[in-house]
Parts: sequence; C-alpha cells; structure tokens
Amino acid sequence: MLIEPYGGRLVDLRVPEAERAELLARAHYLPSVQMTPRELCDLELLAVGAFSPLDRFMTREDYHRVLEDMRLADGTLFPIPVTLSVHHVDPAWIDHDIVLRSPRNEILAIMTVEEVYERDDKQEARAVFGTTDVSHPVVAEMEHWGKYCLSGTLRVLNLPVRYSFRDLYRTPAEVRARLERLGYTNVVAFQTRNPMHRGHEAITKRAMDTVHGSLLIHPAVGLTKPGDVDTYTRVRCYRTLVERYFDPERTVLSLLPLAMRLAGPREALWHGIIRRNYGANYFIVGRDHASPGVNTDGQPFYPPYAAQELFAQYQDEIGVRMLAFQEFVYLPDEDRYEEITRVPADCEYVRLSGTRLRHHLMNGEPVPDWLVRPEVATILRQTYRPKHEQGFCVWFTGLPCAGKSTIAEILVERLMEFGRQVTLLDGDVVRTHLSRGLGFSKEDRDTNILRIGFVASEIVRHHGVAVCAAVSPYEATRNEVRAMFPEGHFILVYVNTPLEVCEQRDVKGLYARARRGEIRHFTGIDDPYEPPRHPELVLTTTDCSPEENADRIVRYLMDRGFLQEWTGDRRLETGNP
Repeated sequence: MLIEPYGGRLVDLRVPEAERAELLARAHYLPSVQMTPRELCDLELLAVGAFSPLDRFMTREDYHRVLEDMRLADGTLFPIPVTLSVHHVDPAWIDHDIVLRSPRNEILAIMTVEEVYERDDKQEARAVFGTTDVSHPVVAEMEHWGKYCLSGTLRVLNLPVRYSFRDLYRTPAEVRARLERLGYTNVVAFQTRNPMHRGHEAITKRAMDTVHGSLLIHPAVGLTKPGDVDTYTRVRCYRTLVERYFDPERTVLSLLPLAMRLAGPREALWHGIIRRNYGANYFIVGRDHASPGVNTDGQPFYPPYAAQELFAQYQDEIGVRMLAFQEFVYLPDEDRYEEITRVPADCEYVRLSGTRLRHHLMNGEPVPDWLVRPEVATILRQTYRPKHEQGFCVWFTGLPCAGKSTIAEILVERLMEFGRQVTLLDGDVVRTHLSRGLGFSKEDRDTNILRIGFVASEIVRHHGVAVCAAVSPYEATRNEVRAMFPEGHFILVYVNTPLEVCEQRDVKGLYARARRGEIRHFTGIDDPYEPPRHPELVLTTTDCSPEENADRIVRYLMDRGFLQEWTGDRRLETGNP
C-alpha cells in the first residue's frame, strides 16, 4: 500500500464531462485573464492534485504565511507560493466568474474570484529565494509579474494538450496506480532537469535497493533553468535509459510539467511534497538541489547541502524520507561507481558531471562510456553542434549615442566574414517594426527589450547569431533577457561612453530636446541608466575606434570557440604570425 497523499486526499479540480459543455459555452461570454507559461504549469498541477492539499491559487492569508514560515493558513507545511497574478483588476470581477486562458488564448478554467490582494515582490524574493539579486532568473522574471493576485474556486475545463510523449504525462492518480501494480510499499522518487549520467544511474539504483522498493524517475519538464537541454532531447534520453538499463518491474518513468522556482532548500521540500502526492515515500535530495547557480558576485545562491539540511528538518512532518547520497565517482580500475566518501584513499577515481559531458559534446570529442551510456551520447550528439557552429547573442548596452549601433554594424560584417549567419536587431529599427506603438515608460521599454530578447533567443536556438544594439537601461530586464539563452551564449557588451560625449555626438538633437523638457523619460537625462555590474566586455569609445572595438569582440568570441581561426588573406591581429 502506497503512502496516502499529502493532507489525506488528492485534489481534483476537473469538471465532470456532463457539466463541461454547458460551462464551455458560458465561458465565451465571461471576462478573461491570460495566464503566463508558469501559471499554466501551476494550474495543471493544481487541477490534478499534484499540489494537494492546495485546491486553488493561494489566498492572501496562505500567501503571507507561506512567505513567513512556509505554512498555509491552516498550518500545513507548504514552502512555495502558488499564485495567479494580474496587472489590473476590474472591481466587477469580485464574487463573479472569470475565464482563465492559456498563453495561446485557449479556455482552461473558470474561477469565481473571491479575493484580490497585492503581492510584495521584494518580500517574496527574500523569503522564497533568499535574495533580491536579479541575476537569479526567477527574481528577474518577477519584475514583470502582475501587482495583484487573484484567488477563488476553480473549475478546470481543459488541461493543456500534449502532442509529444503523451503516454508519459501522467496524473498523480495514474502514477500511483502504476506504482501499486509493481507491488512495493516503498517508492523512491528522483527529480531531474538534466540528462542522466552514469552517476545518476548509480544513485537511483542504489537508492531503490537501499529501501527495497521501486523507483519513480520524475523529471521536471515545465519551466526549468534557462539554458537547460531542451525537453524533447532530455525525454528521449530518459526513455532510452529506462527501457534498456532499468528493471521494468521496479521502475516508472513519468513527466512532471512543473514550473521550477530554483529556490534551493525551499524547493527541495516542495518537491518532496509533490512526489508524496505521486506515491513516493522516499526522495533523493542532491547537494545543490534546485540551484540556479551563482549570484552576481560569482558565489552560490545557496550553501552546499543547505537543501539536505532543511529537508532533514521537516521530513517527518511531510512524510517523505530523504535519501542524501554524496557525489558518485567512477573507479576505472574496478569499473564501478561509488560515493566519494567511500573511496579508499589510495584508489584512483574520476568525477562525473554535466559540465564534463557538455565539454565533450561542444568540442566534438568522443563521450566515454563511463560518463553516459552510448545510446544517450548518440541522442545528445544530435543536439550539440561543435562550438563554432552554435548560436550566440552579442548584446550591446549603453547610453543613447554611445556608439552601439556603429560597432554592431561593423561586428556583423566581421562575423559574416567568418561564415556565420548573423541577424542585426537594432533598437531603433525594432521600435519601427516589431514594437510600433510602444512609448518610453519603464513598462514599455521593458516590453521592447524583452521582445528583442525573445527574437534573438529564437535565432540562437536555431544556431544563428544575433547582434542586438539597444539602450536596455535596466539591470533586471537585461538579466531576464540573459536568462533566455544557454549559459555562456549571451555576451553582454557595455559601451561605456561618458554622457557629455554622447551629447556631443547627438546629431538628432535628442539630448538637447530632453534638456529643454520637450522629451520626457530620456535615458541619461530624466530617466536612469543602470550600468551592468558584470558584463562580458566593456568598450570605451573615446580612445578606441569602432573597428578596434569590433575586433576586440571578435577576439573574445574566438577565445571562447564561437569562431574558427581565420585562414584567409587577412588575419585578425591576435599575436599569431
């Protein structure tokens, strides 16, 4: 018999089929709210009971108590806020029905709005993530969440439709039924958002042997860390690995459409609660569970093992025991895997890591069988091109008239000389076409920058090069754009030209008009410019020509493998003969 769901029952907010047609017809005439991709994931998991006992987007009392002490209003431990936010509220919504729509405008649910309250972004960031540093991708994202939160009874009419891996998207009830059929009382859940290497394989197999139970491999496939391997590649790897190397009588693979928060210790607890609802009573907690990496100062957001320490403190209360293994390493002389703390002092070992795997893939090197299974390596090689064929974005930021566009135009020609396919996205040109109608308020500026970032990220995803030149004055928005790209593939170039020099170069007279008050919200005059704290490159334009600055960027890209050494009639001045 499996452990019962958290709170004693599985919530199910889906409307019975007999009522669905009538409600759908009515929904077309109701006011609607369009959800973000993150909220869409949350709605789906609310609907099927993955967040049990939560049965709605959080009330004001739930929200504030979760921030303060990780509990719902009734005292139930629940460490992560689950909210539905909007930028504007119509007073007529209170005590009435509204429709919740997907980002594609599909009708998903009807909410009876019972409560509206303001969210506190700073308090939430400090409580949940332990930081307000906008280099944390979700903290940066919060800048654009709605100011108000809605709560009320939910009637879910449709879940998101799946067109790929449909047999692997299973509700908590469906997963529990499969686990029950395996016949084991103990179930170990494994959370992952990356391809599994041989160390992961060893950990999961030892875990289920330790508790004499079955294994739920339960990868998060909603919103994960920006730059992670895409869902389709990852799932192909998981499926191949499970089918060929795991005992089918003890293993269930299922996909979890979870929007991760990257909240480290709090998120580890949350993951444990979610897996209890899917039937697990043991959970593997990693050294840096749900970590976003390092902060603006290059330090980890969370101390090593902080997630394990917090989980251990509350594991009895949530009813899920932690399995906390140390790092597994490979022992080549014995051809086996072992926890590093159990390796004899005189024994040679090799560390396994995703970083090491990516290094092999990006450099076109053979991937050793002791790192990942050959079948997994084959799948990953189809995704990873050599570094000089991968996409990247060079993003210029700086005051108006700093020289961004001039350097960008020269850089485009230099990159095309290297055989790269390049798209130039200039801020002024984008405003004329993609962002026509936007003004210069902070909200409109952010919208413009995020649009440029989205287009650039799509270019990079398809192995092209995007060169973007936009003032992009706000640090949080630049960080949100950075989060759209794989790590290392967004190169922020700060064109650091003094304000007085920019004014002297201004042939359009915009600075002069701003000084006279004829133009409002002009960056550098009556609107702030926030210099980047850690750009990849800082260029000065009073002592270097645009050509010299463009060549400096080219050298940077060559050093990082994005460009192959030029072998034509002319060489970049790199010190090579």
